[in-house]
Amino acid sequence: MIAIIGGGPGGLTLARVLHVHGIDAVVFERDAGPEARAQGGMLDLHTDTGQAALRAAGLEQQFLAVARREGQDMRLLDHTGTLLLQEDTPDDAPMARPEIDRADLRDLLLASLPPGTVRWGSAFNRAKARAGGYVVFLDDGSEIECDLLVGADGANSRVRPLVTDARPVYGGSTAIDSAIHDADRTQPELAAMVGRGNYWVFGPDRHLAAQRNGDGTIRVGISLQGTPDLDSDLLDGWHPRFRRLWAARDEPVVVRPVNVMPTGLTWPRRPGVTLLGDAAHLMRPVGQGANLAMLDAADLARAIAAHPGDLDAAVADYEPAMLSRAAETAKQSAAVSEMMIGPDAAQNLLRFFQPEPVD
Repeated sequence: MIAIIGGGPGGLTLARVLHVHGIDAVVFERDAGPEARAQGGMLDLHTDTGQAALRAAGLEQQFLAVARREGQDMRLLDHTGTLLLQEDTPDDAPMARPEIDRADLRDLLLASLPPGTVRWGSAFNRAKARAGGYVVFLDDGSEIECDLLVGADGANSRVRPLVTDARPVYGGSTAIDSAIHDADRTQPELAAMVGRGNYWVFGPDRHLAAQRNGDGTIRVGISLQGTPDLDSDLLDGWHPRFRRLWAARDEPVVVRPVNVMPTGLTWPRRPGVTLLGDAAHLMRPVGQGANLAMLDAADLARAIAAHPGDLDAAVADYEPAMLSRAAETAKQSAAVSEMMIGPDAAQNLLRFFQPEPVD
């Protein structure tokens, strides 16, 4: 049996692609059920990663039916209120990076799995190696034997210590997140200002991001270096419209220190266990995490299908390519994050999205 720890995009994609290949797996998810908690904001799934995984899962058309093409809209400003770039997505534009609500993606993947694939309310506690696999111990006291244990359990993975002593470390920045619900009704002026997709404002030492969700919510957050003083004016000196946007939030703020794993992390091959997504390669959040997790999952599932009866051979094929890809993407993510820091951040991002033509 293949035991997948974590029912996020990576874990569910792995279960689905395995199912496409006629291979059974069980997903152990700590949430009590699919409605146990809010799933957060939007994900932009890229053609060559997240969407490629959905093609391997046979779910491309279902995804395109619920994804938001207009979510690719972008407005880029500086903290004085100057609009630097506005990109409005035509109705016939390619679905290169459409947005999808996290809840909609989870529902799409769950609906594609046989009943009973996800075991809800099953929090992973620990695991012990046995001949040919692992014994998994859950918080409810139950024990499960598996031939392959897959950690798809995110940044704070409990499976990770089975393959490496490396731990996430603080990356030096902090994200503060909140939301404005039913924004078109409650804050129509601000909703029109944000638009249909992503709204980014860059100041000398922090940036504000707002994003329209499919349910009418606008997620809004501030990212800055160090640990913020929440009692201070986080947008002191910024244009009043941005201060109004932040003040309009109607949900308690969530403070998230940005943690990262070492770039280029590898580990010796461990029989019977592997990792995917943030459990394997937590990196700076610039839109790659869920995409990589889903592609990891699809690649692992295809490797397992290509090595019937030999799970260790499958993992031996999967891990080097996954880790190499993760190392390169982590470097790129760090470079993008560096561009978003400092007094030239707005112009850096403008050049990133509109590079000067090469003669």
